[in-house]
Amino acid sequence: MKQAIQPTKQTAIFMMGVSGVGKSTIGTLLAKQLEIPFFDGDDYHSEANISKMSKGDPLTDLDRHDWLHALNALATQQLKTNSCIIACSALKESYRTILETTIAASTKWIFLHGTFQQIKERIQHRNHHFMTSDLLQSQFDALEIPQNALQIDIHLSPKEMVTQIQKSLPLKTQFGLIGLGVMGKSLSRNLAQKGVRISIYNRHVPEVEEDIAINFKKEFKELASAQTFDALPAFVKSLETPRKIMLMVNSGPAIDAVIEDLLPSLSEGDSIIDGGNSNYNKTKERFDFLKSTGIHFIGAGVSGGEEGALKGPSIMPGGDAKAYQQVQPFLELIAAKDKNGIPCCNYIGSEGSGHFVKMIHNGIEYVEMQLLADVCTVLKAKGNTPDQIADILESWKPTTNSYLLEITITILRKKEGDDWLVNKIMDTAGNKGTGNWATIATAELGVPSTLIASALFARYTSFYKAERVAASKQFNSENISQPKITIDALHNAYQFARIINHYQGFKLIQEASERFKWDLNLSELARIWTNGCIIRSDYMIELVTIFKTTNNLLTHENTVQALKTRKSAIKKVVAECVLHELPIPSLSNAIHFFTNFITANSSANLIQAQRDYFGAHTYQRKEDATGQFYHTEWNLNEPKKPTEHGNTSN
Repeated sequence: MKQAIQPTKQTAIFMMGVSGVGKSTIGTLLAKQLEIPFFDGDDYHSEANISKMSKGDPLTDLDRHDWLHALNALATQQLKTNSCIIACSALKESYRTILETTIAASTKWIFLHGTFQQIKERIQHRNHHFMTSDLLQSQFDALEIPQNALQIDIHLSPKEMVTQIQKSLPLKTQFGLIGLGVMGKSLSRNLAQKGVRISIYNRHVPEVEEDIAINFKKEFKELASAQTFDALPAFVKSLETPRKIMLMVNSGPAIDAVIEDLLPSLSEGDSIIDGGNSNYNKTKERFDFLKSTGIHFIGAGVSGGEEGALKGPSIMPGGDAKAYQQVQPFLELIAAKDKNGIPCCNYIGSEGSGHFVKMIHNGIEYVEMQLLADVCTVLKAKGNTPDQIADILESWKPTTNSYLLEITITILRKKEGDDWLVNKIMDTAGNKGTGNWATIATAELGVPSTLIASALFARYTSFYKAERVAASKQFNSENISQPKITIDALHNAYQFARIINHYQGFKLIQEASERFKWDLNLSELARIWTNGCIIRSDYMIELVTIFKTTNNLLTHENTVQALKTRKSAIKKVVAECVLHELPIPSLSNAIHFFTNFITANSSANLIQAQRDYFGAHTYQRKEDATGQFYHTEWNLNEPKKPTEHGNTSN
C-alpha cells in the first residue's frame, strides 16, 4: 500500500505508555498549549474490550486489532485539517505499525515511562477506572520500548513534562538533505514548501564555504522552520528515526566520503538516498556495503534540472523495496505529477537500477539535444536566422512537442544587443559523464544504442575547436549553396530519428533488466518520464500505452507505420547534407542504424569468416539448423567437422 504524507505541517502525536503513566493528563495539557484536539484512546475501545479488562483479563492482540485501526482512522481523518494528540498505550511495535499506517511520515511518538512501583501506586489511587493494578505487570511484560519516540520520565511534574515535550518536539525533523548546490537548494525549497520539516547541511570550508546553510535559509521564507548545520553529527541528531537523508553531492569519491563520515552517527534502519548522477555499478557496491551495516541505501535518479527540482522533478529510486517505503511519502510528495495527477516517481527496482535508468535517460537526452542541433544546422544552412528557425520549430509543436523543443525555441529567440546570444556562445559542448557511462553500458551489454554514442562523440569532437578551425581552412569545407531540403522533409527526418532514439534507449534498459534481473516496467518508466524530466514529450506519453503491449518498440504497428512513412524523408535529408558537407551526426546515424537493422542478410558473414581465418573463432552455417560451429583451414579450403562449442571472443 502506498503511503501518503500530508502536504502541511500537521502531526499526529501519540502519547504512549503503560496504564497509569498519565497519558490522558499530559496529553490534555499539551493539547491545550498547542491548541490542537486531544483524544483518549480508551474511549474508542469496544464494550467487549472494556468488559474484559474490568474483569481483570488482559486483552489479546486480536482484541486490540479493530481498536488500533479505529485510532489510525481517527488520526488520518484529523490530519486532513489539523494536528492532534491521541493517548494510547501502544505497547508493542506491531501496534504502533498499525497506528501509523499510511501516516508514518506525519506521526510523532511520546513515550511516558516510570518504575513499576511508581505506576502501581498511581493506579491504586484511581477510582472508577476499568484498569486494575493486577493488569499492570502484564503491560510491563508486553512493553516493547520504542526506538523512535521522545522519552519523558514521569517523576517530573505535569507542567515540567509538558514544557520538556514542547522544547523537544521541534528539534526532530522528518527529512535531511546534504549538499546545497543548485539541485540541493531547489529540492530543499520544494520539501519545505510542501510542509516537510527538514534539516539541511553543507560542509564548512574556511574562507571557501562558510555558513552556506544559514545564509540559504535566510534567503527564502519557506525555510523559516528548517534547521541548518555545517557539522554532520549535529545534523544527524536533529532527525527523527529511522532517519531519511538525501545526498546531493558530486558523484564519485565525494559520495563515499560523506557516507564514511555519516556512518558513526547513524543507526540500523536509517536510509541514505543518493540523488546525484552516480554510476550504477558504484551504487550497487554502496548498496551491498551499507546493507552489511544495517543501513538502507537508495540510488535515486533525479531529472528536471534546477526548475524541475524546485517545482517537481521526475524521480527514479532503486534499492531495497522495503527501504523505499520509508522515503516514498517524501519523494512522491515533491515529484512532478503526470496527466492523471499521479507522482512521476515510483520504485524502479533493486540495487543500482534507479541510477541505471537515469543514466539511460541522460543518454536519450544527449541524442534529443543533438538531433535539435542537427536540425538547426540544416535550417541555418538554408539561410534562416535564429528567429526564423524558432518560428519553424514552433510550427512543429502541435505534432512533435517536447521540453527540449520548447527551450530550444526560447534559446534561439534570445538576443544580446543586435545579435542573437546563441551566435556568441563558443561551440564546445561539455558533459558530466552520464553519456560516457551510457555508451560504456551499451557496449558491455552488447546492445547497438548507436545514437547515444554518436551524440557523445559529437560533443567530444566539439572540444577540438582549434583543430577544427584549422581543418576547415585546410580542407575548404565552407558550403556555397543551400541544401535542397524542404521543411516538411526535415520535420519527418527529425521524427524518424526520435523514434530510433527512444527504441535504442528503452531497448538498452530492457536488456539490462533481463541481465541483472531487475524486472523493470518500461510502461511505468515512460510514465515517470512524462513530466518533470528533461526528456518529457508528447511522444513519451504515447510510449506509456505502447509499452503496455510490447517491450520492443519496432514491433508496434503504429511505430512500424511511422517509420515507413518517414524513411524516404530522412534518406533525402541525410544525402543532401552529405553532399553539402553539413555535420548531422545523429540524424545520419539514425538512418544508417535502421538500414543495417532491417537488412536480413548482412555483411557480418564476411566478418565472421575473417575471424575464423586469423583466430579460428569458428562460424555457423545457414543450412545447418542445429546451430553447430565449423572451422575452415582457409588456405586449404577444407572444412573440418563441426565443433562442439564455438569460440566467440574477439
